[in-house]
Amino acid sequence: MADAFDTPALIYQNLKDAGCDIQTTENCMSFVKAGNLKGMLPILQQYRKALLGTVRTGQKKIDCLDYLIYKIQKEMNGGL
Repeated sequence: MADAFDTPALIYQNLKDAGCDIQTTENCMSFVKAGNLKGMLPILQQYRKALLGTVRTGQKKIDCLDYLIYKIQKEMNGGL
């Protein structure tokens, strides 16, 4: 069975699909070319942490909007 990361092209595409910027992609690909996939882990973990931060920030904004919508609908229904 072939490994999912047999080719640098697959790794490159995955980094691109994950939204990695050019610098992050180039840094990771330098590890791929050196045959050191383990070296990419700190970079990928840092990027994942940054993405998770944006998710959490977005969730807080959604929560605020949900509350505002709730309050408006409650007011429109006569405060019931």
